[in-house]
Amino acid sequence: MRRNIAALSALVLVSGVGIVSATQSATGAEPSVGALRAIRGDAGAPLALVYRGPAGCDDGCSEAAAAMLRSSRYHFKVRYVGPNEKRKIVPSSFTGVALYVQPGGDTSVARANKLLGAQAQQVISDYVRNGGRYLGICQGAYLAGTDPGMGLLSPGNSDQYIATKGASTKSEADTVIPIRWGKKKIYMYFQDGAYLIPSGVPGEKILARYTNGKVAALTKPYGAGRVGVIGPHPEAPRSWYREAGLRDRDGSDARYGHKLINSVMS
Repeated sequence: MRRNIAALSALVLVSGVGIVSATQSATGAEPSVGALRAIRGDAGAPLALVYRGPAGCDDGCSEAAAAMLRSSRYHFKVRYVGPNEKRKIVPSSFTGVALYVQPGGDTSVARANKLLGAQAQQVISDYVRNGGRYLGICQGAYLAGTDPGMGLLSPGNSDQYIATKGASTKSEADTVIPIRWGKKKIYMYFQDGAYLIPSGVPGEKILARYTNGKVAALTKPYGAGRVGVIGPHPEAPRSWYREAGLRDRDGSDARYGHKLINSVMS
């Protein structure tokens, strides 16, 4: 979350298109050029849907996620989806879509779950189960769990990081925290985000951990699709740091968001 913000991002393959990368690793290595060509096909950049609406936030969460997608190696074409957008969360909106993103929210997880609604959540979970890709950032990671949520992490789950023993912050306030991406220590924007409880299923990849060892980012299969979730905010623009009076200690973290995208698209 960011000021009780969390972001769910969902990546979904175009129906009938397979993406395989022999170079993809557990640390989110970049996919092959051949895989990129496969997803783009003859129509140019793949299409991404980014949620924008009451289950999100009104101060740029959707737009920040969209910017990270556009700057990735996939160069996604982004369209917004939600109850007040031209595209609604219904099955027909996902035709030809390569990516779905549910970004951060400015309310509690329980309220975000209610605002998103059971019908929309069923559409999203069916989409992923049938071969789609889902990426959840912060609240999106919470909502991928089951307390409440869509159950996309099952038999794993998500929960509140600041309540864990040895957490680097115990505050719900906006902050910057250290995490380990692979073996590298980095600093990332954080606001009461989730930690992930691994499922242990084949194909699950742990990408990052908090300093107390809890999982900060992972990807895993879900049906015929794949789910990627992260507790902190790799998409955070400089304006978020300025508004919160925080210092960006090691520069933009979008490159780690790109690694997560690469892993979930594998």
